[in-house]
Amino acid sequence: MRDQNRRLVLGLGNPDRGDDAVGRAVARLLRGALPADVEIAESDGEASSLLAKMEGAAEAFLVDACVSGAPSGTVRRFDAATLPLPPATFGVSTHGFGLAEAIELGRTLGRLPRRCIIYAIEAKSFAAGASLSPPVAMAVAETVLRLRAELIQGAVSV
Repeated sequence: MRDQNRRLVLGLGNPDRGDDAVGRAVARLLRGALPADVEIAESDGEASSLLAKMEGAAEAFLVDACVSGAPSGTVRRFDAATLPLPPATFGVSTHGFGLAEAIELGRTLGRLPRRCIIYAIEAKSFAAGASLSPPVAMAVAETVLRLRAELIQGAVSV
């Protein structure tokens, strides 16, 4: 059953793969900076785990790395509740099933929150053991500000 008030921010990625950790970095900076009714969680992005974390949420805000060919550090916002995500942008995760496919599975199963917003940050490097690249690290701060505005003031970031 959907909790009409449950709001979730979910940072996705692998913390040991360079820019893939960007979603988790955003989630960690948002802890303590949002209203108490906003749950903050992290996930490796595996489809069943992702859907389980979103289960019952009225609103979900996901943050993940993407590869679309845009300059690294570019932040884009998608409304996944109304339109499918571009699969080429989100690719396939290390689990063989990418974010776009997980969202579409949730839509098909009727388990997608009524409001599902994706913040996608263009990645530069997924090197094992690397930290965030400088442009992606700068995009973390921008994304935190945009998400806070959207969650606190109801502003829609584009």
